[in-house]
Amino acid sequence: QFHLVDSGGGLVQPGGSLTLSCTASGFNLDTYTVAWFRQAPGKEREGVSCLSASDRITKHAGSVKGRFIVSRGTAKNTVYLQMNSLKPEDTAVYYCGAHWGPGSDICQLVSDKGQYDYWGQGTQVTVSS
Repeated sequence: QFHLVDSGGGLVQPGGSLTLSCTASGFNLDTYTVAWFRQAPGKEREGVSCLSASDRITKHAGSVKGRFIVSRGTAKNTVYLQMNSLKPEDTAVYYCGAHWGPGSDICQLVSDKGQYDYWGQGTQVTVSS
């Protein structure tokens, strides 16, 4: 069965760092554009970062630019979201989504789940002292 698994969330103090993993089960992610999203209680889901299938294009929301890094692991089935200088407002459930497109340079922070072939179950990130 093919699916995505989000992991790496937890409790961290303001200013700290966490690295989230988006791991594919049953297939490789190297032909997929992967995007990260988050949803805080009472708020709409928002796009955070994305990495094109070609690895040439990355995009970040203005609220995380300069603090978050998205990268593909050496293993073909994992994409990471490195989150630095975390703030309390980064607290949310984080999800990854994957859209098939070998060699594509398209990378968009579209938060509609229907735009993705696979969607993770989410991992909680809490930033608090």
